Amino acid sequence: MTGSAPTGSAEPVLPRLLLVECPGLDTPEVDDGGEHLRRFGRVVESLSSVCPWVDAVRPGVCTLPIKGPTRYFGTEEAVLARVARTAAAVLGLPAAPGPTAAPGPTAAPGPDRPAVQAEEVRLGVAEGVFAAALAARAGATVPAGETARFLAPWPVDVLGDPELAAVLVRLGLSTLGRFAAVPAADVLARFGTTGARSHRVARGLDGELPGYRVAGTGARLVAALGRALALQDRQPGFWGGMSAADERAGEVLTALQRRLGADAVTVPVLEGGRGPQDRCRLVPWSPPAAAHEPRTPRRKVPPEPPWPGRLPPPAPARVAGERPVEVVDGEGAPVGVTARGLLTGEPARLSVGGGPWTTVVAWSAPWPVEERWWSMARRRGARLQILTADGTARLLVAERGSWRVEGTYD
Repeated sequence: MTGSAPTGSAEPVLPRLLLVECPGLDTPEVDDGGEHLRRFGRVVESLSSVCPWVDAVRPGVCTLPIKGPTRYFGTEEAVLARVARTAAAVLGLPAAPGPTAAPGPTAAPGPDRPAVQAEEVRLGVAEGVFAAALAARAGATVPAGETARFLAPWPVDVLGDPELAAVLVRLGLSTLGRFAAVPAADVLARFGTTGARSHRVARGLDGELPGYRVAGTGARLVAALGRALALQDRQPGFWGGMSAADERAGEVLTALQRRLGADAVTVPVLEGGRGPQDRCRLVPWSPPAAAHEPRTPRRKVPPEPPWPGRLPPPAPARVAGERPVEVVDGEGAPVGVTARGLLTGEPARLSVGGGPWTTVVAWSAPWPVEERWWSMARRRGARLQILTADGTARLLVAERGSWRVEGTYD
């Protein structure tokens, strides 16, 4: 297959993260009276002095975005040194050395590291949690845009699926790089959606594997410490939190509500669904509580049910209206989707809303979606990511024999 998943603007870059791993604190099931979790909770608290947005991914592992702290401290090396000193001081360890440059694609990364000590602090920088965790194992900083290259030499068993890894090794696909080189449509046909998700992770397009993030880790840290985590949840402007401009905008929206009615001003919220239009719902604007007002305890929200066929992340930056699209192959014949979910031809040109034709440079394998098959409101279609020569990446939907734009990636 000559087509491939869109790259560049079609696949927005994953967030660049600094991952902090404390291997000696990743076993909360040990009967130590919760000391493992308490020590890790204190590490998470201490790192809020570097960045207020610390994410406890799982016991012993947390991440923070490195872009903002780098602007403040000057360089990534300065941020890494500060994080290493801070975490080591909390744990009573010698200051850990910061990560080095990432190993090249032919180097053997993580397996060459010495055995983990009883307690240590590992740091890694990369795009996405999966790559950052491997970078921490290798003690590496992966340059921006080099995630796929860094992942290439790692063995496929790091994907955490022994059955998939065994099959891939038998097929001669022993590394993530070799697995990533297989066309996405072939992976989906052979290994299903689970294999396709691992394939996107191996290509550096998805940042996490299912099951790595342990839900409720933050709540467990709070329970272990016996108090709320002392995290800075608000630092105006610089960190992307509430700023004076945000507060002024909120005041304007509240004033409009008073004049026009509660339902006159709405904001989007996310909910369950398969496509970007399904997941966005408009609700009346509600001003946030002031900093001095007590916070209302949030009700426990049940886990979201699975949505087979759901659009994989990242989501389109903009949701489009009902704009018709024509897609043709090299001979000008319309391209559609068969009952088996395959394209009838290779997309060559695209026209949106009757506008000028643009050359197609890359596209993904279509994935079919069938909803409410039991009712008269049955819907059946297929989604396709496509990148044109002008650098625009779109999410298309094929329904009832025609294409339309559902979203645009920025």
